[in-house]
Amino acid sequence: MRGSLRPFGLALFRGLPLALVACGGAASNGAGPGAPGSSTASSTLTVSGCVIAEGSSACSGSISWSITGAQSPRVTLDGVMLSTEATGSASPMLGASTHTAAMFDGAELLGERTLSGVCASASTWDGAHCLAYAERITARAPTPFVEGGRPVTLEVVLFRPFGPSPFPAVMFHHGSTGDGSDPSLFTLTYTSENIARFFTERGWLVAFAQRRGRGASDGLYDEGFTPTRSGYSCVQSESIAGFEHAMLDVDAAVAYVAERPDVNPARLLSAGISRGGVLALTHAAERPGVFLGAVNFVGGWLGEGCAEGPAVNRHLFERAGRFPEPSVWMYGENDSFYRTAHSRANFEAFVAAGGQGAFHVYTRASTLNGHYITNDPHLWTADLDAYLQQLDR
Repeated sequence: MRGSLRPFGLALFRGLPLALVACGGAASNGAGPGAPGSSTASSTLTVSGCVIAEGSSACSGSISWSITGAQSPRVTLDGVMLSTEATGSASPMLGASTHTAAMFDGAELLGERTLSGVCASASTWDGAHCLAYAERITARAPTPFVEGGRPVTLEVVLFRPFGPSPFPAVMFHHGSTGDGSDPSLFTLTYTSENIARFFTERGWLVAFAQRRGRGASDGLYDEGFTPTRSGYSCVQSESIAGFEHAMLDVDAAVAYVAERPDVNPARLLSAGISRGGVLALTHAAERPGVFLGAVNFVGGWLGEGCAEGPAVNRHLFERAGRFPEPSVWMYGENDSFYRTAHSRANFEAFVAAGGQGAFHVYTRASTLNGHYITNDPHLWTADLDAYLQQLDR
């Protein structure tokens, strides 16, 4: 989304390097975060979490520290003594919970960091182990595109439920990368464990296709950039051209998934988040007869920080209004890209254009951004369940 500098959905990228970064970091403290004290010690604490393999109960994390000028240095993990050495490292075994490493000079806290174990993708914590809820498969979808003389293929991450196939399938489309100014974010593969688990537990295969230039897909990421590629363009013509580019990528990904022998092509659901939400709705509308329904999480193409953003979003949602099947829209209060009033206006434009659907608004904890409601499945599970039941009538 243009108009906000916050990168979209980094917590939702499931690749191992990011999982480690999300659990770790370094802290350098003088008096530390506790009550002010008299210690003149200085300290550095670095931690890294880890990924717990499917079937396992723990993984090996990493803690290293250096304390200088302390009379009585000590390091603890969850309140248990880890070391009284001023400098050292440790590799504690971590379960799927948050742990706190802390440094002290006597009773005075110098600094602390949290770290955790995270279940491997397609597995979930049962209280004692990480157990698989689906089979994760990374595939390549062919496309009709050629760039630099080479055929372009798209990365598609599949979460396949256990049991006999063919399965109904969900095409779940990713969003943007904030304002598009950081190319390092383009190569992060997007999946959502919460989305994957919700659908696979109900017997649906879930496909997370990475569009051109995103994740490990081939090709140039070209979804409405400025002429200098310094970020996403706020100009309507450039932005809509980028949308059409994305639509062609979705065509290729859907064709690949529908032809898989483990998929029932008569039972496809179009879904997505942020840019992927409006993309899912519009693609379903303009490819008639392909999808049973459409699921829109916090959808929109341009953030309200763009002067032409409201016009672009309204135009796309009006196009989506031609979809004849029911849809479900799920948004969050305190969204950094879209005010609730803006999203309601888009829904009204969709309905006025002939679309049918239910619009839901959820409230996360007061400090949390409403754009990331997929991180809180307890908010939307009942409504999404009701929608799936509606499709089966």
